[in-house]
Amino acid sequence: MGEMIDTSPAIEKVVLVGLVRHGQDERQAKEYLDELEFLADTAGAAVLKKFVQRLDTPNSVTFVGTGKLQEIGEYIKVAEADTVIFDDELSPTQLRNIERALECKVLDRTNLILDIFARRAKTAHAKTQVELAQYQYLLPRLTRLWTHLERQRGGIGLRGPGESQIETDRRIILDKIALLKDQLLRIDKQKTIQRKNRGKMVRVALVGYTNVGKSTIMNLLSKSDVFAENKLFATLDTTVRKVVIGNLPVLLADTVGFIRKLPHGLVESFKSTLDEVREADILLHIVDISHPGFEEQIEVVNTTLSEIEAADKPTIYVFNKIDAFSFVEKEADDLTPKTKDNISLEEWRNSWMAKKNTPSLFISAREKQNIDGFRSLLYDEAAKIHTQRFPYNDFLYQDEWDEIPEE
Repeated sequence: MGEMIDTSPAIEKVVLVGLVRHGQDERQAKEYLDELEFLADTAGAAVLKKFVQRLDTPNSVTFVGTGKLQEIGEYIKVAEADTVIFDDELSPTQLRNIERALECKVLDRTNLILDIFARRAKTAHAKTQVELAQYQYLLPRLTRLWTHLERQRGGIGLRGPGESQIETDRRIILDKIALLKDQLLRIDKQKTIQRKNRGKMVRVALVGYTNVGKSTIMNLLSKSDVFAENKLFATLDTTVRKVVIGNLPVLLADTVGFIRKLPHGLVESFKSTLDEVREADILLHIVDISHPGFEEQIEVVNTTLSEIEAADKPTIYVFNKIDAFSFVEKEADDLTPKTKDNISLEEWRNSWMAKKNTPSLFISAREKQNIDGFRSLLYDEAAKIHTQRFPYNDFLYQDEWDEIPEE
């Protein structure tokens, strides 16, 4: 027999670069780069090293200082890294200058997230949304793609082939963007009709930071088999399931996860997906309480909800992954102030989060801890809305519910 040939793609070796800005500390910067590493891992890359520089504002020419850029370049040559990924969106000028200095492929956070979305997109709807965001990102960066061509600068009769090619590509991309927007408009109309056909039943949408366990909770409540794994953006397409809690029918929607610095183009192109959130009666805001930066993640989600005009909806905070929660036990005579690193789960339960005007509870979807309490609270909140909507009607029974068409 002949020797087996490995046809699997080579794992891309990458270097990560981030800034510690004014008002940030080293711990927060580490969390941010850990998240960038998780993104790179989700995209199928292997992270060799992380570089951090303290700067109040990014360098407008090279993002980091020239000394740090030289240090990164020297490491790349020694380690034979393929790509450098920056934890921010780079301007076309910064991208061009950094690539010239490092002589390797350079990506920014937005490009990386778009790549992951492109990998995750399965349906025609998701693929169209991602493709639109990619073209919108690419349009102002066309010049960088043509730097390998010699281009003369000047007026009439002095245009080089590169410049005319850029203009041609720009027209092609603008036409493609217009076509994709038309396709999404048609899909949006279909989705709107589908939502109207569901009637006035109570709608519940799962929202939260990416990888907090939304799909696992969806599977738990609906007894379905929605794709769930320990990767970022495992869910792109909104999944709607029929769920009966007690004797109360509700529509449960799993949505795309939010993330810090989510590219604006993605928010725009995923508008129809986020309509499930906008039109929901109740939001289940899922939080990974085991994550050290979960409070910031809550703020990121709430900010995004405000951007899509869905922040004023009735919300239940579901603090998931209590099985993975850990804290540092304090000495009895320790007088140092409590921080989120040394507050127990019971103290969290009794804290302001559990006493806010909005209901909240603590569960483990994986270990099925406090799921009965979760169902009970969701039933109570959904029943309030159902009773307001149908004051003289009893709840639908299972045989009636089965006749309701599913998307």
